[in-house]
Amino acid sequence: MPRKVEDVRVDDAPSVDTLVRRLSAGGGFSAKEVADGVDLLTSILDDREMTTFLSFPADIVATGTRGVLATLVREGYVDAIITTCGTLDHDLARAFRPYYHGAWNLDDADLHRRHLYRLGNLVIPEANYGKILEEKMQRILAGLWKDGVRALSTRALAAAIGQAIPATDRSSILRAAYERNVPVIVPGITDGAVGSQVWLFWQDHKALSLDLLSDEQTLADLVFEAKRSGAIMLGGGISKHHTIWWNQFRDGLDAALYITTAVEWDGSLSGARTREAISWGKVKPRARHTTIDGDVTVLFPLMVGAALERLKR
Repeated sequence: MPRKVEDVRVDDAPSVDTLVRRLSAGGGFSAKEVADGVDLLTSILDDREMTTFLSFPADIVATGTRGVLATLVREGYVDAIITTCGTLDHDLARAFRPYYHGAWNLDDADLHRRHLYRLGNLVIPEANYGKILEEKMQRILAGLWKDGVRALSTRALAAAIGQAIPATDRSSILRAAYERNVPVIVPGITDGAVGSQVWLFWQDHKALSLDLLSDEQTLADLVFEAKRSGAIMLGGGISKHHTIWWNQFRDGLDAALYITTAVEWDGSLSGARTREAISWGKVKPRARHTTIDGDVTVLFPLMVGAALERLKR
């Protein structure tokens, strides 16, 4: 018997989880996909024998979504993070300086004259990004050098940054990862301000090297030792691909949740649905998997809120 579409009730101010369940009953287009995604997310977070990878690009770390990501790490739901260099940039910068609301249609030439960066509809003062990052990173790198570090993995670099962020910053992803000993892997480490600061430090410390193969060994150990593996992938690019790439060596992910705004028809990795990864052996044919179209900064806080409410209840 077909499932009947039910009208969604909101007049009783439902909880987040109740609202999500009603979205599922309502059978709305993306709404149903989001509700199904919450079911999958809840099962991933609830499986304590599953090695859970969290991948995301840097831009969302400039937004309030940073706090949602940090919560998942801090509460022990994440075993590894794979991300881009800008995550280190934004997480460190925001630990010491604020970012501000802006608008999509601001005059970018005027912002440039006023030393203001625009990231979508956010505005970042130049001093709150470049200047503070140079100050903090050169100090961190000098400390590592003094301690005898000559080969630096991105995992170790992210941990050193997390250690330098005040413990009072409960929204810091890197601080939470440092405290929980969660590895943060950045395959494209030179593509961002932190990577540039490492290069700058290297000008006077040529014995320092980046040990990216050590990061790959970390991922290999996680993948091959996993009883089950699951991935929460937000956005695409190198962070998403590195997650599914390594999991192909264990015949694919057992669970995969993907949220994206990218389209499928251009053949991009960012637009590729989780079902495509099955053909590559990156997601198991029998895996629970879903792709949700939409803005991570809207959908993910809603989904995590509903999942955590469900788990705690």
